[in-house]
Amino acid sequence: MLQLKRSGNPPDRKQRRLKLRSLIVLIAALFAAGTAAVVFIQPAASHGTSIGQPSRHYSCWERWGSDFQNPDMAQEDPMCWAAWQNDPNAMWNWNGLYREQVGGNHQAAIPDNQLCSGGRTGGTRYAPLDNPGAWETTKVNANFTFTNWDQANHGADYYRIYVTKQGYDAQTDALDWADLELVEETPKILPGVGRTPPSGGGTLVDIDVSAPGRTGHHIVYMIWQASHFDQSFYSCSDVWFGEGQPTDPPTTPTSSPTSGGPTGEPTGEPTTGGPAGYLCGATATVNSWGSGATVNVKVTNTGTQAIHNWMLHWQWPSGVTLGNIWNATHSTMGTMEMAAPVDWNKAIPVGGSVEFGFNVSGSLASAPAFDCLPS
Repeated sequence: MLQLKRSGNPPDRKQRRLKLRSLIVLIAALFAAGTAAVVFIQPAASHGTSIGQPSRHYSCWERWGSDFQNPDMAQEDPMCWAAWQNDPNAMWNWNGLYREQVGGNHQAAIPDNQLCSGGRTGGTRYAPLDNPGAWETTKVNANFTFTNWDQANHGADYYRIYVTKQGYDAQTDALDWADLELVEETPKILPGVGRTPPSGGGTLVDIDVSAPGRTGHHIVYMIWQASHFDQSFYSCSDVWFGEGQPTDPPTTPTSSPTSGGPTGEPTGEPTTGGPAGYLCGATATVNSWGSGATVNVKVTNTGTQAIHNWMLHWQWPSGVTLGNIWNATHSTMGTMEMAAPVDWNKAIPVGGSVEFGFNVSGSLASAPAFDCLPS
């Protein structure tokens, strides 16, 4: 049965999450002391995903979000490496894997072999999450607590928690509906009911699950039907029942490294960031005075669905740094710059646009290429 626990800390995987948050605090302290550092900030767009046991895309973010340029990912974590090489925005946008207007008919909307990607929502962005293989697992008992992070306090009409049946091979078999057993369905959960996370806002919702008779590598599949709108969130979490959990990572990547990725130049082309029909692009004008410039950016909804939220990614040319920004919030991850809306310009109707701007120091003759992520 559902139990909403109001005290304690969220599920902890080998203290990684706490270490990551400690890193953010440390970086802030370094800046205060005047020490150069690379800033790592979680995405500003807020929806949510499962964090205990962590979804595949959140788990990759958890392990590599602050170290995404490390080539060791290819050998140590080949499933995450393959997903990152396909589209790093799957991890940057870990809280945006959902579909709209499903109307509760999830099996019709999500084909077999595409459950983990939510039926390829966002095009190919989340597609590698469907691949079977050596995803890192979390050890659980037959009775365990599943935790979802509702970042924007959407609430839930219901959560449905499935676990794969005994005999399913997560290493070789892409997930089908017939592989799953429904083990828990919650009643309606009001927005804000649950635990308060240590950081990041929103609510942690804990769901007690019983899945006896299983051993080895299994998948926990979540359907979270948000109550604020007909949005259905999906996630696959890899777990290990019983003894013998693998401890050594595979030595052969599942795919070869490709050019681009997090360190590559953004294309600037409009990209889908959520369900089909979500599309946006960004253009900018630059008023340069040699040692600096003012940049005015217009974000336009070029799709067929109203946008509820958006984020831009780009990279500066050498020697350019941000001075100040207005009508948006700014964060960075490594060499990647990110801008997210403020409350009043999150939503963009079909064909509509919103604007923000910033001043920079350094020589900037033309606007950088922007990658626009709508949701």
